Amino acid sequence: MKKSNIVLIGMPASGKSTAGVILAKVLGMDFIDADIVIQKQTGKRLADIIEEEGVQGFIDIENRINSGINAENTVIATGGSAVYGKEEMEHFKEIGTVVYLEVPFEELDSRLSDIKGRGVVLKEGQTLHDLYEERVPLYEKYADITVSEDGWNAEKIVVDIAQKWQAL
Repeated sequence: MKKSNIVLIGMPASGKSTAGVILAKVLGMDFIDADIVIQKQTGKRLADIIEEEGVQGFIDIENRINSGINAENTVIATGGSAVYGKEEMEHFKEIGTVVYLEVPFEELDSRLSDIKGRGVVLKEGQTLHDLYEERVPLYEKYADITVSEDGWNAEKIVVDIAQKWQAL
């Protein structure tokens, strides 16, 4: 049975929010940006939460808040670090079809100019490449559908997601 929600996962700057808004419009669904839910519930920017609480503190907050997102007929764009939270990912798999937006590292590197200001969860001394290598297996583990973005624009990505989701 096809689940009524689509949950987008992937690296920061993979286009989860951008593609998510367009996908929701195309499919006539609602849209939730999980990062905005976190900011709203905490009253703080993601970068400030990471600075104040540390990496693990942020992951714990993200896990708790995302585990409580309840929606139907909704596209949910998660933060790139959502895959670190076991409970939130189990919750997302329960309520939706998880779609991994796969971006080649070189493309991602060119998109991410302000990694700290964006609120990207990086451990002390960790590079973007280290982060990419750490997260890709987690994205692959949780994904029901993988969509490669290699050289694609948002519209092509949305069409691919919609076709694969509707085919389930």
